[in-house]
Amino acid sequence: MVDLVAVLADLDAEGTALDRLVGELTSDTWATPTPAPGWTIAHQIAHLAWTDDQVVSAATDPDGFALAVADAAADPDGFVDRAANRAAAAPPQRILAGWRAGRRTASAALAALPTGRRLPWYGPPMSAASMAGARIMETWAHGQDVADTLDVRRPPTARLRYVARIGVRARDYAYAVHGLRPPEREFRVELTGGPEVGGPWTYGPEDAAERVTGPLLDFCLLVTRRRHPDDLAVRAHGAEATRWLGITQAYAGPPGPGRTPGRRD
Repeated sequence: MVDLVAVLADLDAEGTALDRLVGELTSDTWATPTPAPGWTIAHQIAHLAWTDDQVVSAATDPDGFALAVADAAADPDGFVDRAANRAAAAPPQRILAGWRAGRRTASAALAALPTGRRLPWYGPPMSAASMAGARIMETWAHGQDVADTLDVRRPPTARLRYVARIGVRARDYAYAVHGLRPPEREFRVELTGGPEVGGPWTYGPEDAAERVTGPLLDFCLLVTRRRHPDDLAVRAHGAEATRWLGITQAYAGPPGPGRTPGRRD
């Protein structure tokens, strides 16, 4: 059984780590474009704040949240950008204060959920622990965009295990969003860690015909589409596993253009 308290503590730690990157930035720096097309640093943090607000709505106002889902369904390829553009227009200090407050409120809302209750979401409903894990994934991924913009190398942490787990579990979704039929059999995923993250981390049956291997950090960069596969030490063994590396994603919604090859940290 997943320890919700522990997952929420990891979520707080991931948010705090990103807060250290953006907390002292000048207003001009908040307007710097990031690797995500059309998104500045302000967009990245405003999006995280918006998503935290959605978590609170899903936990405390299901009827109101259903209206938001219906609005998203009417514009599935644009509703995230529309929300980010609106929120990013606010002064940076207001965005930062809203994000800080929203992180606390969202965590409190998840902690208060009755045991066994699942939250409605833009994809399948999720438990409180799964939602907290998804927030870690999003915070880390958008934090990577900020770090790349500021040319900062972030040391990997054991919190990356949440990102990897979601990436593995979202395999069939990645096929579906590309209009492809997912394989019937699971893959074996074997990820190496190190002193900073522990490990190794393994998923899927040991005797699976197709495997993916590589460093935990590289796999997380891949499944969040923050690096091109050619720039990572993730390797596929088998035709379907090879195809998956080109389409994998850990988040809901359109895959986006991804990153062009050429960046090696």
